[in-house]
Amino acid sequence: MAQSSGKKEIVRGFSFAGISCGIKESKNKDLGLIVSSIPAVTAGVFTTNRVKAAPVKISMEQIDAKKAQAIIINSGNANACTGHQGMKDAKKIIRNTARELSIAEDLVHMSSTGLIGRPLPVNLITAALPSLVSNLSPIHIDDAATAIMTTDRFKKVIVKRIRIAGKTGTIAGIAKGAGMICPNMATMLSYLVTDIAVQPKALDSALRTAVNMSFNRLSVDNDMSTNDTVLAMANGMAANRPLSRTSADYRKFERALTALATDLARLIAKDGEGATKIVDIHVRGARTESDAEKVCRAVANSMLVKTALYGEDPNWGRILSAIGYSGADIDEDRVTIYLNGSRLYSKGKGIDKERVKSNLLSKEEITIRIDLGLGKKTAGFITSDLTEKYIQINAHYET
Repeated sequence: MAQSSGKKEIVRGFSFAGISCGIKESKNKDLGLIVSSIPAVTAGVFTTNRVKAAPVKISMEQIDAKKAQAIIINSGNANACTGHQGMKDAKKIIRNTARELSIAEDLVHMSSTGLIGRPLPVNLITAALPSLVSNLSPIHIDDAATAIMTTDRFKKVIVKRIRIAGKTGTIAGIAKGAGMICPNMATMLSYLVTDIAVQPKALDSALRTAVNMSFNRLSVDNDMSTNDTVLAMANGMAANRPLSRTSADYRKFERALTALATDLARLIAKDGEGATKIVDIHVRGARTESDAEKVCRAVANSMLVKTALYGEDPNWGRILSAIGYSGADIDEDRVTIYLNGSRLYSKGKGIDKERVKSNLLSKEEITIRIDLGLGKKTAGFITSDLTEKYIQINAHYET
């Protein structure tokens, strides 16, 4: 198995690779690999769609072991809705990958993303494994990030340094998204790796918090995928005392992991299919956190709100309508709506359009602030606008 040199490592003990194996007709990179030089503590969060792809089902079984050493990812084919053969195909690739790396099969996870319902081209993938492994490098994280892309316009990579118990550790993450993104995850994959030593229960807890505060508060088109996976690996090579949930630095690690996941979520929103604007939604003044989240989701998923933002129309009526059908406890006379800092609606009535700046929504980054005026609970969400390009991309995306 390829070993990290230690000289230019992004994350100690981790190597990355990304190549083209021929799944994509474009010949773009479509096969990625992440490897730890030693078995790593591992946690995962998966799609809530009841229709799950073969590799997701396998990963969900493997994750109970809390250990992994490699993740192989293909793009261009989802290996979803492929029946028993799809399971056999995924297991064969896992088996061959383990053999190529000289590690145990149960230490290899697999993910797939792309077209649903087509047989996975197993022979293309297995034939490419020697080349994939030979390309492993501690600095090839960009190649791995590129290899997992489908309709993404750009790769998504974030790296953060953190001091834990007197040791300097690193957390790095890659992700892919673009379309079919809604709360509770949808066509998105993300892999987070760290050299910080973390106990299994602590890593699982930190990952769930990070996902809930980032990827689960992200909406592009309100469609949920069959393949969503977020995996985290911690190999402990920073040599800190392993973090438990009661460790003094656990919250610091959890915050860093959440910040990294949030940065990746923002990149996914920015790269939403055809998107021209990234939109932050902040709700405060709710009676309950659940109410705050309901309002966020309703506004984030509203096609009318998203198209108005694309058209740079400060249409507070569409926002208020979404608030009204969100299911949250509200009083329209106590709601206040702000767009990029300008108050558009307050005390039961809107501000005259003549008083609203004509270029209010011309920027690429938009902030919608909503005060329900009923309590102290808050929530946040990330979304994007909706454009003609989204229709063009998905009208011609084959099934």
